[in-house]
Amino acid sequence: MQTSFDLTGRLALVTGSSRGLGWGVAQGLAAAGARVLLHGRDTALLAERAAALPGAAGVLAFDVSDADAMRDAFARITAEHGRLDILVNNAGVIPRKPLLETTDADWSTVIDSNLSAYFRMSREAARLMVPARSGRIIMISSILGIVARPTLPGYITAKAGLHGLVRALAIELAPHGVTVNAIAPGFVPTDATDVLYQDPKFKDWIAGRTPMGRWGDPAEIAGPAVFLASAAASYVTGQVLVADGGLTAAL
Repeated sequence: MQTSFDLTGRLALVTGSSRGLGWGVAQGLAAAGARVLLHGRDTALLAERAAALPGAAGVLAFDVSDADAMRDAFARITAEHGRLDILVNNAGVIPRKPLLETTDADWSTVIDSNLSAYFRMSREAARLMVPARSGRIIMISSILGIVARPTLPGYITAKAGLHGLVRALAIELAPHGVTVNAIAPGFVPTDATDVLYQDPKFKDWIAGRTPMGRWGDPAEIAGPAVFLASAAASYVTGQVLVADGGLTAAL
């Protein structure tokens, strides 16, 4: 059974993998044997990460909301590797503004980065996966696609929409040997949540609200990603795997 989780020889692209959850997932995939293409917008940091990651297959620096840059990146993947076995859509933004202060531009930015970009990335990945009749597409969602908090209308809408996108792509790509799933992490300290984690009152409230009594760790999202990327999950598609220490299961 151990070999079912072996990703040796697989090529993975993890967006937003220079830090936070993406870096944790990239490390997990590499530890399982995958060659990992790291992605971000900070080229210097990407170079540092690639040097520190055994199995790094290269770096790609572009903004996922830039459709032309994204297509150029996939053209490079095709030219240099001729394949893509695993796509982990993770990059995104989390602006926090009350509803009455959220502009149309704010709304468009968060929907494009957290939902439309995931659609476009998945479509381009599928162009490589469908002919190979094999592939894994994994969306990093959030428990905020299931429950809600104030000041995040666009982000919550994007993550809820992402769960619908997972189901839509899963049923269309299943006949071609491609699975599509999501992971919905709970509260994990990253750059995006640092402002919350550094607030002792909020940090302790989340820990107390979570049955496991603590926040998660980026490395704890790697395990679900390795599972969904592996042969062990060959009959799993269209699902949202929640990794939140039991928070959304508790009243």
